Amino acid sequence: MKKSSILLIYTGGTIGMKQDPVDGTLRPFDFSELLKEVPELMKFALRIDTYTFDPLIDSSDVEPSLWQSLANLIRDRYDRYDGFVILHGTDTMAYSASALSFMIDGLSKPVIFTGSQLPIGIPRTDGKENLISAVEIASAKDADGKSMVPEVAIFFGSKLIRGNRATKVSAENFRAFDSPNFPLLAEAGINIRYNTRVIRPAAPEGSLSVKTDLDTRVSILKIHPGMTPQVLRHLLCGAETRAIILETYGSGNAPTSEWFLDILRESVGMGKVLVNVTQCLSGAVDMDLYANGKAMEKAGVCSGYDGTTESTLSKLFLLLGESRDNSWVKEMLKKDLKGEISR
Repeated sequence: MKKSSILLIYTGGTIGMKQDPVDGTLRPFDFSELLKEVPELMKFALRIDTYTFDPLIDSSDVEPSLWQSLANLIRDRYDRYDGFVILHGTDTMAYSASALSFMIDGLSKPVIFTGSQLPIGIPRTDGKENLISAVEIASAKDADGKSMVPEVAIFFGSKLIRGNRATKVSAENFRAFDSPNFPLLAEAGINIRYNTRVIRPAAPEGSLSVKTDLDTRVSILKIHPGMTPQVLRHLLCGAETRAIILETYGSGNAPTSEWFLDILRESVGMGKVLVNVTQCLSGAVDMDLYANGKAMEKAGVCSGYDGTTESTLSKLFLLLGESRDNSWVKEMLKKDLKGEISR
């Protein structure tokens, strides 16, 4: 019987660091020697190949060019592997996982992001457990031989989260990511319990394609007390901005000051796409609930429903890259493309 095979892709991040025995600094280690660091992986009946980005990319330096490289790498090697595990820094992992969920169409195999809060060479590291479980999930198949999780997902701190539903919630806790508005895809305890009810079905074999045209002319504005008309107009009406994500209060509320609404109307009148997402970790935008939200809706602001800022940003990048027609983009924002919103 042919062994299942996994491609382990190291982009950078804390998980791939070891402490220098001389000066105590953290340095990347050679991932071709991964099995020496995590010998437990040898207990799986798998072929595990590795691919390391050169140069390695700190999570804070991640740009859409990395997402394009990852999508193309998976496309080019898709037929050679049963699943993919991407090791990535935690700070922008939710952005990268969201982006790949939109960029890869026709997915029938797992693409699992993971990383760690402590380097893999530290005795108390969470990296080993995250990596081992991510590899097991990436190789898991059902009774029919199909992948258990044919999605882009994040495994971290015992939780498997849909990539475009994840957000980082802690800089220190080992359970650094959460999915406030959507159930976990799986949870690892003594056994890995898969929530098959919510896992997206696999696409037909041979239907894989990737979209790498991204338009990143998007800004994010967090609504806050004390905003001035000058700053708001600069952000919402700038010549080089096509879309703005408004992080609003509660269920999608913002000031009802006439100057504020006038600038929203001015921005919409210029053809820009304004999307309303909540600042709250959980819950959804409902602009029909309060007069404040209704005023924004009347001004032409689109609802982001219960999507995260990370997924809304990457969804906009993709849609804007597909079309110059902002009216079409607004219509597509209403659709659940990859399980990113509840509709």
